[in-house]
Amino acid sequence: MSAYKNVLKLIGCCLETRPPILVHEFAANGSLANRIQGTCGSQQHQPLTWASRLKIAREIAHAISYFHTAFSRPIIHRDINMRNIFLDQHDVVKLSNFEFSILVPEGETHVPVDLLSWCVRYMSPEYFATGKVTEKADVYSFGVLLLELVKGMNSNDFTQLNNGEGVDFSKPKKECVGLVVCMQNGAQGRCIVDPTVLAGEGRASTTEQQLQAVVDLAFICRKRDSETRPTMVDVTKELMRIEKLVL
Repeated sequence: MSAYKNVLKLIGCCLETRPPILVHEFAANGSLANRIQGTCGSQQHQPLTWASRLKIAREIAHAISYFHTAFSRPIIHRDINMRNIFLDQHDVVKLSNFEFSILVPEGETHVPVDLLSWCVRYMSPEYFATGKVTEKADVYSFGVLLLELVKGMNSNDFTQLNNGEGVDFSKPKKECVGLVVCMQNGAQGRCIVDPTVLAGEGRASTTEQQLQAVVDLAFICRKRDSETRPTMVDVTKELMRIEKLVL
């Protein structure tokens, strides 16, 4: 499938308002942040099955890898999170919000940029420490998103995985750091799975194997050393392999 299908299309812009309004294609099932909670405005949805979540993860990875590789210079999204991913009526991924996206300059390996104001949970260690980003910053953010898909959590209900202490992300950004440090230590997949994920799954053993493989991939994407993280192309290939996994 073309990566273009996984990008929220810009239809037009209204310049008669202040600020101007961007007009995008309609995404019937709203943002992934809402869909993962089973709501979209006034509509109620059944919880996303594990197969749907795995498909969504693969489509997101496919879209990101496209921007990293399809042009003469890589495009870094810089704002990969559940609020910037939308779903159409068939739950097809639509990556959006390229406001903070940047091109890697010719002959350069990284870009010095200002830090974004969102929670540091999605921010790679090197970006947070130096303000310099590469494509591997998107890989790190995607690793966090993978764990969110498994756990079914959003920015307001994350809990630390090792000791069960709650973290309120409505508080200042320093509250977000604890989760990042905690998750660096790793966690068993079965400890962080959203209970609704396994509901109705026909072959539990295969699902559990896929879940563990996805959690393992998420932690590889979140390696502290950016050089040891995979590319998004490799991440996409691994997710395709996991989708086909059978016992």
